[in-house]
Amino acid sequence: MAKTASAKTRAKKIKLILFDVDGVLTDGKIFVFPAPAGAQSTTPEQAVKHGGHGGFGLVSQTMVEAKGFHAHDGTSISLARLAGIKTGLITKRISETVALRARDLKLEHVHQGIQDKLTCFEEILRQEGLRADEAAFVGDDVIDLPVMRNCGFAVAVANARREVKAGAHYVTEHSGGDGALRDAVEYILKAQGKWERVVSEYICERSPKT
Repeated sequence: MAKTASAKTRAKKIKLILFDVDGVLTDGKIFVFPAPAGAQSTTPEQAVKHGGHGGFGLVSQTMVEAKGFHAHDGTSISLARLAGIKTGLITKRISETVALRARDLKLEHVHQGIQDKLTCFEEILRQEGLRADEAAFVGDDVIDLPVMRNCGFAVAVANARREVKAGAHYVTEHSGGDGALRDAVEYILKAQGKWERVVSEYICERSPKT
């Protein structure tokens, strides 16, 4: 649901959609399993750098961290790309699972191990040559508020903390990990009048005979 009358106007300007991972792209649950016998650790270098600091990710030779993602969110990245909108993630936690998913989705911006999300956001804007009002951010927890307060279109997922919802321009119908990112992308594309064209192009790419 839209939180303000200006939400649609804000969404019309968006050229870049960024989002958190845990609680947004996932339902927030983190699964930790024993590593298979003989398996080599492939922990990203960033996680090693933050070793000993809680919340950045698992640094272990004997444990594996896993997350679950929703297919609808993956489709939303393809739809955004067809509309000429770039996508990316900014997350504090470091996970090889996330790195793999990001490569699968061909995200333009992937930033893990980020505590200061606002500085990272501002650097992405400089790289893209965009204004803050041309970027959206989808978040769920208080660490996301600095970016949400400085971007053009702030989106909170349905399971976001109360403070995050209060600071959002739009709250998704679905929760994180259950299609929330798809809600955000659909809202933006519909506000821009691109939805029907993009869906048609997406279907034709996969079913040329239709």
